[in-house]
Amino acid sequence: MADDGGLGRLKRRLAAIPGDVAKAVQPALIKQGNAMADTMRGFAPVDTGKLRESIVVTPPDSSTPPYSTSGGRMVVPETSVAITAGNKEVRYAHLVEYGTTKAPAHEFFWPAVRLHNKKASKAIKGAVSRAVKKNWGKA
Repeated sequence: MADDGGLGRLKRRLAAIPGDVAKAVQPALIKQGNAMADTMRGFAPVDTGKLRESIVVTPPDSSTPPYSTSGGRMVVPETSVAITAGNKEVRYAHLVEYGTTKAPAHEFFWPAVRLHNKKASKAIKGAVSRAVKKNWGKA
């Protein structure tokens, strides 16, 4: 085989990184998603507690609950988590968040996102960086 100056080895290493990084970053995604969801539950108004209980974190490669605020059931990509509010019994999460003509808004979802977004981004970027460094020498 002709010497390619290491180009073939570099291509193999670069091709292997995305899959390894996606798997390595998933725990950080789930941890940050759970922290954000916990804050949402704390911000959610409580009458029966059903709205709080409907706030869930869906891990990568899983389906979100039907009737959730993300637009219904969907499969979460491998490099994401989804935080949803609402389910078959709680179909009013968006009405609580944004209000109606007869009821004021009680924001709980987006304030939690804004509160955690910077920290979550930093933690996830750090996890990606560590995963790339750890997997760079393979292949």
